[in-house]
Amino acid sequence: QVQLVESGGGSVQPGGSLRLSCAIFGDTAYSARLGWFRQAPGKVREAVAACYRGSATTHYADPIKGRFTISRDNAKNTVYLQMSSLKPEDTAMYYCAAGYSGGWFSAEYYDYWGQGTQVTVAS
Repeated sequence: QVQLVESGGGSVQPGGSLRLSCAIFGDTAYSARLGWFRQAPGKVREAVAACYRGSATTHYADPIKGRFTISRDNAKNTVYLQMSSLKPEDTAMYYCAAGYSGGWFSAEYYDYWGQGTQVTVAS
């Protein structure tokens, strides 16, 4: 079993920055891959970024490339999403998810989810 607890969301003006954190509790065997997803009202949940335990490989969705950075601190069992140059279209509930197989971009390949943290980008 794995539990994920997100934090760091909030309201920010366009162009601003936020750093989301996801604390990981439980069996690390099921959190070989950590991903961030987001879901805006009325829209489907979409993958944002993913990273791996023991690997420097990262993945990013096209809309956020160059603006967001995912990182993982294995010693602290925490994964981060540094978000910069935020845009109103980044407004969404952001979820941390854990999995160990399958494609990084599909929610079906993640077995554990956090409760989400809200990010609002507005003037």
